Amino acid sequence: MWPVKILSLDPEQKEMLIEVIEKLLKDKSTLVAGSVVMAFEEVCPDRIDLIHKNYRKLCNLLVDVEEWGQVVIIHMLTRYARTQFVSPWKEDDGLEDNEKNFYESDDEQKEKTDQRKKPYAMDPDHRLLIRNTKPLLQSRNAAVVMAVAQLYWHISPKSEVGIISKSLVRLLRSNREVQYIVLQNIATMSIQRKGMFEPYLKSFYVRSTDPTMIKILKLEILTNLANEANISTLLREFQTYVKSQDKQFAAATIQTIGRCATNISEVTDTCLSGLVCLLSNRDEIVVAESVVVIKKLLQMQPAQHGEIIKHMAKLLDSITVPVARASILWLIGENCERVPKIAPDVLRKMAKSFTNEDDLVKLQILNLGAKLYLTNSKQTKLLTQYILNLGKYDQNYDIRDRTRFIRQLIVPNEKSGALSKYAKKIFLAQKPAPLLESPFKDRDHFQLGTLSHTLNTKAIGYLELSNWPEVAPDPSVRNVEVIELQAKEWTPAGKAKKENPAKKFYSDSEEEEDSSDSSSDSESESGSASGEQDEEGDSSEDSSEDSSSEHRSDSESVSEVGDKRRAKRNSKSKGKSDSEDEEKENEKSKTSDSSSTDSSSAEESSSDSESESESESESESKKVTMEKEEKKTKQDRNLTKDVSLLDLDDFNPVSTPVVLPTPALSPSLIADLEGLNLSTSSSVISVNTPVFVPVKTHVLLHRMSGRGLAAHYFFPRQPCIFGDKMVSIQITLNNTTDRKIENIHIEGKKFPMGMQMHVFNPIESLEPEGSITVSMGIDFCDSTQTASFQLCTKDDCFNVNIQPPVGELLLPVAMSEKDFKKEQGMLTGMNETSTVIIAAPQNFTPSVILQKVVNVANVGVVPSGQDNIYRFAAKTVHSGSLMLVTVELKEGSTAQLIINTERTVIGSVLLRELKPVLSQG
Repeated sequence: MWPVKILSLDPEQKEMLIEVIEKLLKDKSTLVAGSVVMAFEEVCPDRIDLIHKNYRKLCNLLVDVEEWGQVVIIHMLTRYARTQFVSPWKEDDGLEDNEKNFYESDDEQKEKTDQRKKPYAMDPDHRLLIRNTKPLLQSRNAAVVMAVAQLYWHISPKSEVGIISKSLVRLLRSNREVQYIVLQNIATMSIQRKGMFEPYLKSFYVRSTDPTMIKILKLEILTNLANEANISTLLREFQTYVKSQDKQFAAATIQTIGRCATNISEVTDTCLSGLVCLLSNRDEIVVAESVVVIKKLLQMQPAQHGEIIKHMAKLLDSITVPVARASILWLIGENCERVPKIAPDVLRKMAKSFTNEDDLVKLQILNLGAKLYLTNSKQTKLLTQYILNLGKYDQNYDIRDRTRFIRQLIVPNEKSGALSKYAKKIFLAQKPAPLLESPFKDRDHFQLGTLSHTLNTKAIGYLELSNWPEVAPDPSVRNVEVIELQAKEWTPAGKAKKENPAKKFYSDSEEEEDSSDSSSDSESESGSASGEQDEEGDSSEDSSEDSSSEHRSDSESVSEVGDKRRAKRNSKSKGKSDSEDEEKENEKSKTSDSSSTDSSSAEESSSDSESESESESESESKKVTMEKEEKKTKQDRNLTKDVSLLDLDDFNPVSTPVVLPTPALSPSLIADLEGLNLSTSSSVISVNTPVFVPVKTHVLLHRMSGRGLAAHYFFPRQPCIFGDKMVSIQITLNNTTDRKIENIHIEGKKFPMGMQMHVFNPIESLEPEGSITVSMGIDFCDSTQTASFQLCTKDDCFNVNIQPPVGELLLPVAMSEKDFKKEQGMLTGMNETSTVIIAAPQNFTPSVILQKVVNVANVGVVPSGQDNIYRFAAKTVHSGSLMLVTVELKEGSTAQLIINTERTVIGSVLLRELKPVLSQG
């Protein structure tokens, strides 16, 4: 690092230092590479031209450089790749276009093909960098793993980024400082690509031993990963976190619940009711934070929650946190016309304590007085004037200014301007609902893993990533001089004959393993040239076998434990004896490998011509020698086979969660959900026969759209014979034409993640005016997502879809009233959703309620000992979670509908469907 010190002492020496760095970059020692790249980054990071000639060498040496040198080189190569290669993300756009054009006619497809740009092809040097950094994801150094992760994030195709998720999750077992940096980067990634980390959801659950900063970051990631499939599990986690003794963490959890409520509309009411329950908490900080979040949620739909506003007004006597008191006053002021009796009384109480309130609360008292003066001046005129007089002489100048401003607006006089006419529009204008966004949303413009990303501000010395070039610069600048160096090094006459066969052997194998590697391309050229010289070789090569065989076995066993590609390059000088030994072994064992057979047949022809001039004694000694070498080779291969189990290429398909489709709920989460139920429940709760099966059918394919083929489907409400987690569906097919329809089948399934279908067997033919009914099963994963597929005949394919009503995702269960109450007591808080129903008394008779409920949902009737309470029970088909429905009649013409379930999304949807049905006559 002496060049950096010299530059700091004498900046005029920069040009001389650049020359020194250029010479050091050509050094092949791994001890030099890391330090010289660090000096390059400090002295002349904009001189990309110095890297061109050394790019491939740095990529190949990367695995052997010391750990902190690897970090520096990877960051430098990331910036280099963003300037020299075109964006690999175009590849995904091209795939999407191909999918859209799949069902178009040939003419349309040709027109679009002509207009489309050339398909994306990754530069071999780009692929070289991505492939050579992949083994470093297993590094023991967290900084190296983080550097590789940011490289994949910024320069690799989107389909390959998922490989880094498992390595980043592994780093969460490190100390808290490492966890903090890694979690910050995961939080940024999870905003754009949730699917990367969804399989590792449980890894982000908060532990009691985590420090507060780690807890809050894990909450942020859980919020980013929340969706309809896992929100039920996450809300149960959040319920536990709210009870934490760490008050800062508990307050952050309440904010998280608010964000989930705004992002997932299905659980908004559930989260709101849970936050209202927290208002009765003993902890003042929890109550205050709940008030602030409720205020933001009520801004989205204020007209529906008048009761909540009244309840919060009563809390003003007990809450002392200024932010919470100010939030309650703002809510009452915004909704003063909806609570005309409560708002003036709140203003009266606030006028008494005005002088003792916090400045933030005083400002909201002034606003409340102004709004009430404009809407209810008869009751609040004197109160407002009293408060304005108090504010006129307050010690805080902000409050004095606000007082003068409000007085001129709402109390017109001779000096009042034109604004006083619009006072009501100014104070009572509808405010936009707040956006509860992630604090990591705007950090993606900083390079991951840098200090600037951690601080969310540009740090001194930060080098920004450039945008991808539209057209890639000339790639020849990276390979011209490399080829010249190889020609100078490998052409001496004394070594050419011994080393050429090894180069031929390894270049062939490398071409088979990876045709896109640019270095292997250059090696294959040299190998093919050496192969021509090999045909003129003499019989002296045979005598070198015995002397080099022992040395080969030792070197192979060590080198193959490391990187496979590095071992091939390092062993080229010893590869002569390796290739001949293995070729002779292939002759004896007669393996089926095509490449081995070619090489062994070539060796046989050459050895036959040589053996004619040899004596019988020499041939016998060769046989004995080859038998010994064969045993050694077998031992070496056994060792290689054991070590190759850790090879990253073999491990790749398993460690890439993005490529493999995963269910909406992983088996481990399902097991956790099932474990939350009482173990004794299985003995008293069992699936029952349906109370009612509606005959309503749904159109799957209209006869006009299906060219004479019509299809209808309905739900028979029976357990599916194709799987316990599938919903049974019966489809009726009708042929409305005067010709036979042949080969009716299903294909082209496009399902959300985790959804599965068992299709019916293909129908060979359907006669004119004929009809047939078939059964099939679909696992909807306890969601109302649409299952899209194609209903095909011999000649046509028609896009159809099935979207299940929420009531058909249930199976009725039989249980006693005692068990119902026991289970209901365990499903309270956020697992409970309720609403008030208003209808005529004749609509609340037992028979009418029973008929309406079972018509909407496949539930079982639970015996009830009370005349005014009706209970129904079911369980979800996929997860087996209980769904408890209660209809409790109140005085007059009202009733309360209550649904208790762990699957809060389904519960909310079912509540919305049952409410209008029970309300109508």
